[in-house]
Amino acid sequence: MYDESRPEGAPHLHHTAAVIPAAGRGVRLGPGAPKALRSLGGIPMLVHAVRAMARSRAVSVVVVVAPPADAADVRLLLDEHALPDRTEVLVVPGGETRQESVRAGLDALPGHITSVLVHDAARPLVPVDTVDAVVEAVREGAPAVVPGLPLADTVKEVEPGKPGEPEPVVATPERARLRAVQTPQGFDLATLARAHREIDLGGEGATDDAGMVERLGITVTVVPGHEEAFKVTRPLDLVLAEAVLARRRATDAY
Repeated sequence: MYDESRPEGAPHLHHTAAVIPAAGRGVRLGPGAPKALRSLGGIPMLVHAVRAMARSRAVSVVVVVAPPADAADVRLLLDEHALPDRTEVLVVPGGETRQESVRAGLDALPGHITSVLVHDAARPLVPVDTVDAVVEAVREGAPAVVPGLPLADTVKEVEPGKPGEPEPVVATPERARLRAVQTPQGFDLATLARAHREIDLGGEGATDDAGMVERLGITVTVVPGHEEAFKVTRPLDLVLAEAVLARRRATDAY
């Protein structure tokens, strides 16, 4: 487990790990296997996500947080696919909520780890340059970093109503100040561990680790994201992901 005795902000050598919470079912992709185990180009999305983290030479450990009943099967699945030898891949059972699963991943980290990436298994195609940019920003001193993209659409804040019913607009945020946030989110480990100790949102728990850090009054920094780091949530997203993967393979970029 990580070393909580090191004071926040103390000088240290940098050792980075990645935690991939993959214990959810992904109901918006329809019935069947959990979303993380859906096939993309003949390979489960989870394997793509692990490879995306392992491609960064800065990442020495990847912790996959699996559905408790499926942890052994996920371990076997990962063993069936080639992963970089330099990266240690661990599989641990997750919890009832994403927040519990991320905490389980943090608890499994080796003691020498000083910074951590939290990455969505449903973002299988994030480029290594984006991963490295997040790692570098944390290593340069930012306690929390997220990749993000400017919005192409105007955003309206509404008064939520019943599904399918008209909703009144209450505000139009200034689009230039908004970013669509992606993963991996990167953190100084002591900072994220503190957020998980002190922030308890109850119910379904936190779905955004950077948001938990914000609640501590700590600044979160945004670095440029990438359009191919999109989240595969709906069937149409899977079609787009297949197209991106096919293009990469055709150009020997994957």
